[in-house]
Amino acid sequence: MRNCCDMRGFLSFIVLKLICKRNMSGEDIRQELKKRKGSKPSPGTVYPVLKALSESGFIQEVKNGAKEKKYKITKKGKNELKAATRKFCMIFYDMKDEFQKRC
Repeated sequence: MRNCCDMRGFLSFIVLKLICKRNMSGEDIRQELKKRKGSKPSPGTVYPVLKALSESGFIQEVKNGAKEKKYKITKKGKNELKAATRKFCMIFYDMKDEFQKRC
């Protein structure tokens, strides 16, 4: 079984976290990432992540009749996000004071 958020990179983790907040399209995610990091990732960066998350059962397409696909998180995805968040906190908790100084 593939884990979505194995911490080799944070993009899957961030995408799953964003979709957990609200159903989103690839373009919605690209716009949100642009707000956060200052540059908009290419479709070739975001859509393979969406495909992998979908194939792993962490997200699923929402049927809404529009041209643009939207994705929602599944129960399996919520469980994976909880586990990944715990792992993230365990790895970086000792840096919280440093984060507060810089953020």
